[in-house]
Amino acid sequence: MISISETAAGQIKAMLAEQEVPDMFLRLGVTAGGCSGFSYAMGFDDTETEQDIYMDVAGLKVVVSKDDIRYLNGLEIDFEESGMTGGFTIHNPNATVTCGCGSSFRTKEEAGNPAAEPC
Repeated sequence: MISISETAAGQIKAMLAEQEVPDMFLRLGVTAGGCSGFSYAMGFDDTETEQDIYMDVAGLKVVVSKDDIRYLNGLEIDFEESGMTGGFTIHNPNATVTCGCGSSFRTKEEAGNPAAEPC
């Protein structure tokens, strides 16, 4: 299960409303790389495959690849305002190591493919 705070869901819904493509949804994933081994992927998509898992989270359609769900199960997404800026924050209970910027992680079982250059 993935959870998205009310604040983050509001931000995502506003961003989706700006898209000019009907039936867009939030796609979450993981890619190899980043300073800790895996990086989060978060974006909009309008195409699902048989390799995807669909969820309704906080009134949003969220899609995750079956390959990536093991890294993202229990993921919590929030949005924090900070002065004149703000951004999404991610808490991943599967991560045993995270980088300083919070955009990459490693799990107990898998180290991923850390980048040569730190964040």
